[in-house]
Amino acid sequence: MSLIVKSSSPGTTILSSEKRRHLETMLESLNKDWKKILIIAPDFTRFHSQAGELTQILYDELKDRCEVDIIPALGTHTPVPEEQRIEMYGDIPADRFIVHNWRTDTVKIGTVPSSYIQEVSEGKLDFTVDSEVNKIIIEGGYDQIFSIGQVVPHEVVGMANGNKNIFVGVAGKDTIDKCHFLGAVYGMERMMGRADTPVRKVLNYMEDNFLSDLPIVYIQTVLNKDETGHMALRGMYIGTGHEPFEAAASLSGQLNLDLMDTPIKKTVVYLDPGEFKSTWLGCKAIYRTRMAIADGGELIIMAPGLREFGEDPDIDPLIRRYGYIGTPKILEAVKQDKDLQGSLSAAAHMIHGSHEGRFSVTYCPGHLSREEIEGVNFKYGDVKEMMTKYDPEKLKDGYNTVNGEKFFFVSNPAIGLWALTSNFAEG
Repeated sequence: MSLIVKSSSPGTTILSSEKRRHLETMLESLNKDWKKILIIAPDFTRFHSQAGELTQILYDELKDRCEVDIIPALGTHTPVPEEQRIEMYGDIPADRFIVHNWRTDTVKIGTVPSSYIQEVSEGKLDFTVDSEVNKIIIEGGYDQIFSIGQVVPHEVVGMANGNKNIFVGVAGKDTIDKCHFLGAVYGMERMMGRADTPVRKVLNYMEDNFLSDLPIVYIQTVLNKDETGHMALRGMYIGTGHEPFEAAASLSGQLNLDLMDTPIKKTVVYLDPGEFKSTWLGCKAIYRTRMAIADGGELIIMAPGLREFGEDPDIDPLIRRYGYIGTPKILEAVKQDKDLQGSLSAAAHMIHGSHEGRFSVTYCPGHLSREEIEGVNFKYGDVKEMMTKYDPEKLKDGYNTVNGEKFFFVSNPAIGLWALTSNFAEG
């Protein structure tokens, strides 16, 4: 069994009634006498994915038949606060949720050999990678595991989701650190918007070699904005193995890549304060637009909720110490600094968020000072002043002209990828 459900409607919306019907079809086709179920679902950073609604539907269908646990795929993110949990997952009882800790809650299930890392990295790296997942996946005694995720362009792996939901979302430190670093060293601009990347190959290796005996079913979604500006579900792919992700990635490539022929001279990005409180997340404004920004271009990031750099207490000081200073300097720092060697995901993030001197980045934070912003190698902008000048409530995604000034506006960088057509001319 590979695909149980394949529903693709690029031009129309898959409604709530259809979502429920697709999940019912899945449950009927599996037809198991389950006692214990685990749902791996995105955290609040994927609020717009509609995965919260799918989790609610699945929980409602299962709660009277068996015990259901839910583990949000936090990765390195902070636990979901109660108000966000309720906003995303509705009235599912709080005691059904398990909080993942990437430093303490994992078990090693295998090791990816250095020879394989050498191969996929084109000789740039030669370390081994421990495959670590939350211990409940292995020890929880679950009859079935459902992994729910949105497939969308991603800076670390190329295209989220699939087994990334497991091997990053509920994975351990060695796995997360080294996969992030692999992607950064290989070059995220070579990977973003592509399904077949070195990091994806490593995740597939882990799944095929270390999790093949577990009963995992993937529920993959693809969304984009409709004519009213709201996120619309365009595709659902449910099944086992790699096929659900690959099918969803194909549709996402059509819907979530905004390709243009001419580089953008000025870009303005808005970060919703409820979702983006750190540059760890907020630098998506840089990741997702950098392939479209002109040499010498300007990027302004309006971030009224920004209050920290790294969400992790060990990573935030490293970002403050080094800042977003460019790939060569970060790689040199990794060679010299044992703290950075022990936090390769932080090093990768600082590479991802660096403008490399090719364009300028002005960060406009709600809760960080000029000194803090300039200390990590960004320009500082006053958020109130910028949001008055570039009112996100009045702008449309794409090109705008205000007071004679033309600029490109992005209301949510997490839902797409903006790049030049030439970036994808040769696949």
